[in-house]
Amino acid sequence: MSEKFDVDAPTLNRYVMQNTKDPELVLLLNSLATSFKLIASAVGRAGVAQLYGLAGEVNSTGDDQKKLDVMSNDMMINALVNSGVCSVLVSEENEDPIIVPADRAGKYCVAFDPLDGSSNIDCNVSVGTIFSVYEKRDGSVNDLLRSGADCICAGYCAYSSAVELVFTFNGGTVEGFCLDPTIGEFVHTRINMKFPADGGKKIYSCNEGNFIHWDQPIKDAVEAFKSGIGGEPYSARYVGSMVADIHRTLLYGGIYIYPADKKSPKGKLRCLYEGIPMALIIEQAGGIASTGYFEGKIGRVAELIPTGIHCKCPIIMGGPRDVGVVYDCYKKAGIETPSL
Repeated sequence: MSEKFDVDAPTLNRYVMQNTKDPELVLLLNSLATSFKLIASAVGRAGVAQLYGLAGEVNSTGDDQKKLDVMSNDMMINALVNSGVCSVLVSEENEDPIIVPADRAGKYCVAFDPLDGSSNIDCNVSVGTIFSVYEKRDGSVNDLLRSGADCICAGYCAYSSAVELVFTFNGGTVEGFCLDPTIGEFVHTRINMKFPADGGKKIYSCNEGNFIHWDQPIKDAVEAFKSGIGGEPYSARYVGSMVADIHRTLLYGGIYIYPADKKSPKGKLRCLYEGIPMALIIEQAGGIASTGYFEGKIGRVAELIPTGIHCKCPIIMGGPRDVGVVYDCYKKAGIETPSL
């Protein structure tokens, strides 16, 4: 009996309290975890509960909203507003920031994409939630318009065959928690997650439908991956849900590419609740999170300062082995590149 049941389960709440000694941060992560459980339940019952399809609206960035987008957004807002520890919320689904009423406001500001990859929902492909957390300064939206250096916590939750939460505190390790449905708790299952030291599996991940719009160095890098580096061609893997693609890249290795291009000169992914949180995770797991060539230089995603709550950025994420291939192609084009 004792071999089947863990009488001392290492839960999310315990981990946060042991590592921060901050009860308010425990409340925040607990509220986020509650919303993830609710979203996971809704995603799992989407077909039965007739939650597939469009809600008939568009979100802040012009994407058609799915029914599950709206529901997931409401779940997160309700959980965070009523946590008592948040002051400002930013969601991909809301054009304007949400200012928490003073009687329920706390010291944290949270930006989130409640259901990333929701275009895949109707065909039952993995989706997820991404979030970043900042400390309150003046209680306005400016509290969130800061670089990754000021982001105190970032993470994502993947909804698939298992529900996995991966997050990190700024300057800390990357940790993974899996939802145990028998006790309704996130349990610590991946300790000190690290990007594969040798670069891992030879996988490149990008939307090649945009190939014609890319700059030449990105085209050259992708062609190099396809034709083979060291005689071995890379495999292509692209889900189209950022959470799923980054989760695989973090665990297996390889490179994820969503560059700025002629069609989207500012990039496609949202800086505040996609780029910065994922960059924090990848870098603190030992990988590289680069902008590629963006606004006249190649920089770190984590150093970008959002110009608006829904501004966009380009992303190239992977290990030194594969990001180095992209940088070499930029060097050949005469573009200065940072050292790996």
